[in-house]
Amino acid sequence: MKAVLLARGLGSRMKQAGDAAALTHGQAAAAAAGAKGMMPVGEGSRPFLDYVLSALADAGCTSVCLIVAPDHSDIRAYYDGPGKPRRLKIDYAIQPIADGTARAVLSAESYAGDDPFLVLNSDNLYSAPVLRALIELDGPGLPAYERDSLVTESGFPLERVASFAAIETDKNDYLTRIVEKPGLDYYEAAGPRALISMNAWRFDRRIFAACRDVPLSSRGEHELPEAVGLAVQRGVKFRTFRAGGAVLDLSRRSDVALVGARLAAVEPHP
Repeated sequence: MKAVLLARGLGSRMKQAGDAAALTHGQAAAAAAGAKGMMPVGEGSRPFLDYVLSALADAGCTSVCLIVAPDHSDIRAYYDGPGKPRRLKIDYAIQPIADGTARAVLSAESYAGDDPFLVLNSDNLYSAPVLRALIELDGPGLPAYERDSLVTESGFPLERVASFAAIETDKNDYLTRIVEKPGLDYYEAAGPRALISMNAWRFDRRIFAACRDVPLSSRGEHELPEAVGLAVQRGVKFRTFRAGGAVLDLSRRSDVALVGARLAAVEPHP
């Protein structure tokens, strides 16, 4: 199975001022650059991406494409040099401008070809069993996390969970609707078992047409969840499955301490 990691983002939230005193010199430099994937964490101060790649390898992936900016010399120097994975082959695809996650996926079209592939954010770490279940689907799909599971297992406050995309399914667990950033009122009304997408996907090549055609969102970007919604409207079926376990999110400076503590005893082996 191939996997695509979205590492092109500007890291705007990570660049925002926070408690710099809680960060090491290396972490502060990564935060200032918005380089979430290269943030050193854990006991060995390994880049966060090492843990993401290791989980993918544990799940059975053998090939990963990093979607990067034109200036990605630091990432390439590390993964072509001292951080070169032993279990994964690394490719790169350039997204010329940061115009949204749908366009980022489109950058990987030649890499994916006719093969199925996973798409993950580079600042999220999912458990290997969830990734393995995603790989084992027989077509497009995504894990569905319950609201209170993310609160208790991942350590997210409910207010933060309310900013994640809600998903709705039919009686056969196929995706029918995605609600971007629905807000606290939506999740309070939906209850503790409301389903949430944490931006882990299995796609086939049909997603590329939707990524090309999806209009600009209200934020002025071509966004992947809206492309998925367009694909659903066009008849592509996305199977969902219930997922558990922690999802680590490294998108803000305030996340670094929690993520570092969770990974303190974990040694990645990409």
